[in-house]
Amino acid sequence: MTHKKLNIAIIGLGFGAEFIPIYQKHPGANMYAICQRNEEKLNEIGDAFGIEKRYTDYEELLKDPDIDAVHINTPIQAHAEQSLQALRAGKHVACTVPMATTVDECRQIVEETEKSGLTYMMMETVIYSREFLFVKEMYEKGEMGKLQFLRASHQQEMAGWPGYWEGLPPMHYATHCVGPVLALAKGQAEYVSCFGSGRIDENLIEKYGSPFAIETCHIKLKDSDLSAEVTRSLFNTARQYRESFDAYGSEKSFEWTLIEHEDPVIHTGETPKRVKVPDYAHLLPKEIASFTTEGVYDSDDNQHLSFIQGAGHGGSHPHLVHEFVTALQEGRAPYPDARQSANITCVGILAHESAMKGGAIIPLPEFTLSS
Repeated sequence: MTHKKLNIAIIGLGFGAEFIPIYQKHPGANMYAICQRNEEKLNEIGDAFGIEKRYTDYEELLKDPDIDAVHINTPIQAHAEQSLQALRAGKHVACTVPMATTVDECRQIVEETEKSGLTYMMMETVIYSREFLFVKEMYEKGEMGKLQFLRASHQQEMAGWPGYWEGLPPMHYATHCVGPVLALAKGQAEYVSCFGSGRIDENLIEKYGSPFAIETCHIKLKDSDLSAEVTRSLFNTARQYRESFDAYGSEKSFEWTLIEHEDPVIHTGETPKRVKVPDYAHLLPKEIASFTTEGVYDSDDNQHLSFIQGAGHGGSHPHLVHEFVTALQEGRAPYPDARQSANITCVGILAHESAMKGGAIIPLPEFTLSS
């Protein structure tokens, strides 16, 4: 265990700016450097948060010997290469989802962490949301009885997002629904079978060759009698935005709200009851506890629109930071570590492959499975 403050560098300052004040206030971290190709935006954020070390070139940042870890928040196509570059430069890595866009990229990251002894953590928000922490606590206390089945969905409309999203296969960005069903059961996916359904606009199909409006995947958990089902949609499907999971136990079951801002339901036997999900700031150091419920802005009154993105994702951001920092300080693996992140990510990649093959059963590669 080390009590040294870790020098953190954040790469990508759109969503990434959300994490700056959390690292600044975390007792185990020093918000050391930021990196953004757009120099004007880099300086705007650097000035607002008082960060002196600024880079427009990621490779130059990686040469800085004082950086202990990088937190990557760039577009998804860059995640794997930037993670590998950092690991090869001797830096620990936290990376927003997904880990990578191909199975081989996931394999390379796992191999690099095991060769170097460095830490990789995929910053999956749902498994640190207050809803997940609530259900996890209920399950670990034995209140749910035996877990019998898990289900999750992530539905959104991506029209108008940056061009690289257009026509993306739904399951290629599935970690928000795969993560909770594996994490609650403390399990790993062994094999998947997925069906595509419906059809998106013809002009959207061209980029990735994926026709489906919705993809629905069944996951068989390794060394378990459990299976799970996850559903994902990105285009041409009428549905309010939803990141959800349901957990069915022998004694109690949890079902996510159908409409945002309503209360979820706990079923005890056959009796349903709406419940208020509590916040879990008490699990955090007092210095960052407030970030579960309030917007993540600069800490003065000098607020800028680029920072006003709210404390979304179920209050998960400070929990993610705390898990990453404390894992490094304690010399332990974070959750999810490289293999677990690969397992979660490869479920989605292989689920789409299964859908293109009419629901064929596809096993997860061995490198994603822990012994």
